[in-house]
Amino acid sequence: MTIDDAAIMPEAFFTVDGDSYLPGPMTRGPWGAAMGGQIVGGLLGWGIEQTGLDPEFVPARVTVDLLRPALLEPVQIQTSVQREGRRIKLIDGALLQNGRTVARASALFLRQGEHPDGQVWTAPVQMPPLPTSSAGFPTDMPFLIWGYGATQAGNPGIAAGEWEQAHSPKFAWTRLFRPMVHGFALTPLTRLAFVGDVTSSLTHWGTGGLRYINADYTVTASRLPDGEYIGLAAQSHFGAAGVATGSAILFDQHGPLGTSSALALGQPADAFRPTYT
Repeated sequence: MTIDDAAIMPEAFFTVDGDSYLPGPMTRGPWGAAMGGQIVGGLLGWGIEQTGLDPEFVPARVTVDLLRPALLEPVQIQTSVQREGRRIKLIDGALLQNGRTVARASALFLRQGEHPDGQVWTAPVQMPPLPTSSAGFPTDMPFLIWGYGATQAGNPGIAAGEWEQAHSPKFAWTRLFRPMVHGFALTPLTRLAFVGDVTSSLTHWGTGGLRYINADYTVTASRLPDGEYIGLAAQSHFGAAGVATGSAILFDQHGPLGTSSALALGQPADAFRPTYT
């Protein structure tokens, strides 16, 4: 553990109860009495990882579909291997409540190998420096997020005015420090599956605040993230008639590693009620 950590293990989002997972109070999201999308995706990523993975395979793509509100009630996870070959593995996961699927995920794993010679063009993007302190956050934060946009100095939280500038590039550094499930250490895959949901807030936040709720999100990765911090640099937002799509580049402490995207639907002005601003 790193900066400003307590000496004890922080509270996990879920605890195990037989074949169910019991959500703790910090699983509640900003759209009402339901789990946050990042919590749902993180738990699905954790569940997929429990099927057993070859360390030579990289989780190259994880897509999470947020089908229904996940209530603050026990949930179950179902996983199935859809394809298992020498260089590719596809695993699906579903989150169930009261016999209904509330969310699902698809994770595509690719085997690492010899890297091709030559150079390929890509757009240059630079993140703000990594945060050096977690000062300014309350102790009961589910995870830490710093927003950047109006200033490169940034601010703790996501609604500090940094993302309400129409003319400024938007960035975020995130730090997930709480275990997803009690008794299980955090992993890079869980971090990736968790942080993808931030893409929607980052790319769809505008001068009128956050007026979109995402229906899905996808992360892609050329390699596993290293360390507790994952950054996002917004690349695009396109919207029409209440439907929007946004994309970002993902970073860790070493540089860019992949991309993320989120599809979203327009919402009333007072629908978004974050507790971590």
